[in-house]
Amino acid sequence: MPLTPQHAALAETIDAALPRARAELAELVAFRSVADPQQFPPAECQAAARWVADALRAEGFPEVRILETPDGTESVFGHLPGPAGAPTVLLYAHYDVQPPLDEAAWTSPPFELTERDGRWYGRGAADCKGGVLMHLLALRALRAQGDIPVGVKVIVEGSEEQGTGGLERYAEAHPELLAADVLLIGDTGNVRAGQPTVTASLRGMVALDVRVETLAGNLHSGAFGGAAPDALAALVRMLGSLHDAEGDVAVDGLAVDGAWAGTAYEEGAFRADAGVLDGVRLVGSGAVADRLWARPAITVVGIDCPPVVGATPSVQASARALVSVRVPPGMVAGPVGELVAEHLRAHAPWGARVTIEQQGEGQAFRADVTSPAYASMASAMRDAYDGVEMAVIGQGGSIPLTATLGGLYPAAEVLMIGLSDAAARIHAVDESVSPDELRRMSLAEALFLTRYAESITTTT
Repeated sequence: MPLTPQHAALAETIDAALPRARAELAELVAFRSVADPQQFPPAECQAAARWVADALRAEGFPEVRILETPDGTESVFGHLPGPAGAPTVLLYAHYDVQPPLDEAAWTSPPFELTERDGRWYGRGAADCKGGVLMHLLALRALRAQGDIPVGVKVIVEGSEEQGTGGLERYAEAHPELLAADVLLIGDTGNVRAGQPTVTASLRGMVALDVRVETLAGNLHSGAFGGAAPDALAALVRMLGSLHDAEGDVAVDGLAVDGAWAGTAYEEGAFRADAGVLDGVRLVGSGAVADRLWARPAITVVGIDCPPVVGATPSVQASARALVSVRVPPGMVAGPVGELVAEHLRAHAPWGARVTIEQQGEGQAFRADVTSPAYASMASAMRDAYDGVEMAVIGQGGSIPLTATLGGLYPAAEVLMIGLSDAAARIHAVDESVSPDELRRMSLAEALFLTRYAESITTTT
């Protein structure tokens, strides 16, 4: 499609900047910035925070601060004032990452950015260190063509993946800090490569640490099995009660009939995106988009029990599981978590002792897709993606800060974009990002900032 002079200039600038961006992403990916001191030293996160702070200073931000948040982690804040009367846009990303899981299962080292088959592989390449580079590229392209037309605030979080709520609590205690006209959350992604997408809703989340105890200590399964209550068997029965035979959530008092009104998610596309094996059915009922974006989901994300290799023939005295509950817009995470906890207690067999602790909580979020910023983003994405129209989807995952900021700044417009696509495998082994998506999304962001500023000037 024909390019306007502005579009062409920004695109050329971003294309020329991609090699530098790849090198910088490699530096950022190299930090093992998992915000869990039980797995990696806090110094890794601290070094990543300082890298981000230095990058903002290099871009001319006169105010850059490393914020000590209540959960003991660090977030990076930068402020670049705009022209007189210009709106302010907050750009969000996070530098912390999920653990690499089994490092030996990666095709290339998880903390070493590696190019393969046209994609860049490494933990955080898409989620969300790539988002940091997306923001930097957009700002650099605008600066190369003149002044940035809006005021810019940048906040790069240090514990988003852990869900410990440090930045949410910091923002609540300093409500003026992140105030902006538009909150541009760079932590979601496109339906698939080549399809520009904004995410209009997020499910909230709550995690439950479930412990079951039945005996004073493990017992020989031959001498005691058949009469001694097995804690692991009790836990399995409790967890199995959370879903019905079709896979729908089956917790008393928890509604599971929500419907999604935006872009559909075809079942065939979902099966391919999720890598569902031939002959294996999807779980639940209703449209795929309903199940992913409008209804609660419960997943057992971890169980503490003896591994198969090295297991002894024992009746287990105790067992433990971590249960992740995803909460759709319209529901409050805490009460939903308590409903699930009550269900588990009620389904504990044999009088087993059950202890449940809630770990982390984030609220669901739904954006107003009729706001003016959405029109500017639709135009920007259409041009950046050669005429492809913007899709509007939900996301089953959670970004707890989004709901917090939406509550603090109810007049702000919220847009969620990002670099993930169906092939990115975020949170899994061999996470990757498409450099073409980085190029196009950076261009879309730069065009959006310009067009949004123009739209505000026109209306005022």
